Order: sequence, then C-alpha cells, then structure tokens
Amino acid sequence: MPAYMVAEVEFIPGPALDHYRALAGAAIAAHGGTFLVRGQEKTVTEGEHRFRRVIIVAFPSLDAAERWYRSAEYAEALRASGKAMHRTLYLVDGVPP
Repeated sequence: MPAYMVAEVEFIPGPALDHYRALAGAAIAAHGGTFLVRGQEKTVTEGEHRFRRVIIVAFPSLDAAERWYRSAEYAEALRASGKAMHRTLYLVDGVPP
C-alpha cells in the first residue's frame, strides 16, 4: 500500500536550501519516492496554517518512507534542513487503490 511524506514548509532562500534540495531529492529517489507536490503554495480553506508551501512524496509503503527518513542518504540533508527551511513533516499510510 502506498504511503506519503507530507511537509508544510517555509523555505529560507540561499545556498543551504539548494544543498538540501539536491541531497533530499537524490535520497527520495533512491528509496522509491516520487514527488507529487513540490513546494507549491497552498490555499487554506479551513483552519489555521503555519507554513505556506506543501511537499507531498509518494513511497511504495510506509516502511519505505521510514527507511528513507532514517537512511544514511538522507542524514546529511536532514542535518542541513534547519538552515534551509522551517517545517512540519509527517509520514502517513495511503489507502488501498
């Protein structure tokens, strides 16, 4: 069953963001992830929101998404993320097709 990484983000423009994007994109691809939404602005129709942009990545399974997040490939990007953005990130199971 597919799973998704969903992040609400506020980017901090600059070299740290460029570095993060390159590392994260390669790590996501290495773990079978595919971007569905990549940093687009969102329209809030209900409730409060903290961050302006949204990222959604599909993974083959929740296990694959968790392996990506804890992987050596993503570790350097994760360390760089604090200088590249503010965010809320979560992993969630999808529903069967």
